[in-house]
Amino acid sequence: QRRLAPPPRVYLMEGKMESAAGGSGGGSMLESTLDEPVIDTIMRDLRMVGNKMRCVMDPRAVDVSTLKDWDLWGPLILCLVLATILSISAPSEQKSLVFTSVFVIVWCGSGVVTVNALLLGGTLSFFQSICVLGYCIFPLTLASVFCTTIGALIGFWSRLLIVAFCYTWASTASVGFLSTLVPENRRALAAYPVFLFYLCLSWMVLVQ
Repeated sequence: QRRLAPPPRVYLMEGKMESAAGGSGGGSMLESTLDEPVIDTIMRDLRMVGNKMRCVMDPRAVDVSTLKDWDLWGPLILCLVLATILSISAPSEQKSLVFTSVFVIVWCGSGVVTVNALLLGGTLSFFQSICVLGYCIFPLTLASVFCTTIGALIGFWSRLLIVAFCYTWASTASVGFLSTLVPENRRALAAYPVFLFYLCLSWMVLVQ
């Protein structure tokens, strides 16, 4: 009679799933995020978004390691806020078109700029560039809030100065980071699409 093989042993493994905090930093400590309270997770993400906002608000002190630790929560929120503000001030028959246009321009434009930087020999990842470009629309979001609330009271030229200042702010912050990750002899080619990207958004803010 044929002898049956014994069933395979099943080994039960216990442990905690760990993830690296600060994926780009060398020697970063591992911390468990699987069994932590929800409020701790939310506060950690908010601190991460706040740190990146500070880098955008002060382009002269850009922390490359902070921006390399990418996330898409901040860019998504800023994109939704910008699209919502511009759609509110648009004519009723164009509200959905304006909202969709802003959303498509932000994400597709960021993708095109990122692919261009990678083809030029950039050492950044795709989502790192999307993260930086998304956070750097923060100045234009402020400009849209200002132009929507009191823009009609100050006239076109005042709005133009405000949008131009925020455009320069956003472009400087973005290029200041991306230029450190692209070969020096190709930085102008990498920066050119960035200026066009923010110029398109600035024009939409100005004519709202």
